[in-house]
Amino acid sequence: MTPLENLNKLGLQLPFPSTPGGSYASVNIRSNIAYIAIQFPILNEEYLYQGKLGVEISTQEGYQAMQLCALNVLSQIDKKVGFENIIGLNHIDAYFQSGHDWDDSPIVVNGASDLFVKVLEEKGEHSRAIFGVDKLPRNFSVGLTASFTIEAR
Repeated sequence: MTPLENLNKLGLQLPFPSTPGGSYASVNIRSNIAYIAIQFPILNEEYLYQGKLGVEISTQEGYQAMQLCALNVLSQIDKKVGFENIIGLNHIDAYFQSGHDWDDSPIVVNGASDLFVKVLEEKGEHSRAIFGVDKLPRNFSVGLTASFTIEAR
């Protein structure tokens, strides 16, 4: 099945791609690698999941927030690269802000990892790193960057 068919099967659809909040490109292609700038839990320009994990945002809500970040990554790929040009997802970097006693970041980041594998199938297998940070822009609970290998242009 295609990524869009897999999304449909999951009852999901791609959000409208967000625009950069600064002087950078949302997708930067170098040779056959596409780098996706940080994506936040934004649904069609609406900011969601703002606050600290374990304080204002539950672990389950964090999972959903990270899934939304992954949908935004896929939206950027769909519009700027094309799913047909994807060889595979290489790596994701996940960022989160949380309360001091909260320690469920792997569960939250699975929101992105699970979605990538369900939508891209074997092309969605990847490595990842998880970073707890003091603060994210607009008080978002999570953020996600990714890199893909793509067909040479």
